[in-house]
Amino acid sequence: MKKIVTMQDISCVGKCSLTVALPIISAMGIETAVIPTAVLSTHTMFSGFTFHDLTSQIRPVMDHWEKEGFDFEAVYTGYLGSFEQLKLAEELFERFGQDRLKLVDPCMADNGKLYAGFTKEFAQSMKLLCNKADIICPNLTEASFLLDIPYTEEYDEEYIRDVLRKLTEGGAKKAVLTGISMTKGQLGAYAYDREADQFFFYEAGEEPEHFHGTGDIWASTFLGAMVRNKGFEESIRIACDYVRETIHVTLAEENHNTYGVNFEQTIPYLLERLQK
Repeated sequence: MKKIVTMQDISCVGKCSLTVALPIISAMGIETAVIPTAVLSTHTMFSGFTFHDLTSQIRPVMDHWEKEGFDFEAVYTGYLGSFEQLKLAEELFERFGQDRLKLVDPCMADNGKLYAGFTKEFAQSMKLLCNKADIICPNLTEASFLLDIPYTEEYDEEYIRDVLRKLTEGGAKKAVLTGISMTKGQLGAYAYDREADQFFFYEAGEEPEHFHGTGDIWASTFLGAMVRNKGFEESIRIACDYVRETIHVTLAEENHNTYGVNFEQTIPYLLERLQK
């Protein structure tokens, strides 16, 4: 059985980070090892959440794994909450990511703003981690902070392609911008393969509401598909289709949760989609 290791926080209630990465990747038939960076009572959309930092446990976990000789097909980092955790993520790549697929989802911003507690200096340190990845998948806000350029919601294809090229200049082989819309009523992902100098864009229908955690669902689904040898472009299609279907099913439920999507109900769709 193939194996992925992912390093990010876990919210006891809320559908993001490890709460979605572990079940989705596991459901795709891939053993999922986790390095929890922190435990939260809920994700940060709620007020008054509890937080317990687990940074001190990360290196001992890696030490034990190394002694046991564990190996993984892919290494995946999501939300990282401190400069020290960024350094530990680099160490994770060095110790377990040699000649393996490395994905960075630089979770730190959305809608033109950094998440609470993050700074421009943090974004530049995140850029150093991105440079060590094979694939990065920021949204446009995160890309703007990584490149230290103004955020804009007004863009054309030439602008998006320029951003993608710049994102890969530091070392990442491929970059995917998520949440990109080129057509009204459509939403998707725009990608660039630096080594092949090729672009790829895929859109699925845009649902009327957006939810917390869908970027984590996208990244987890995309990586699972990649590890299942679906290829770069098809993995993007699968991830976009799954996120769209999950939002659609969530909105169809009366009195649905506002803090996350019903990805649990759409796992059968994902498994069927993987067979196409």
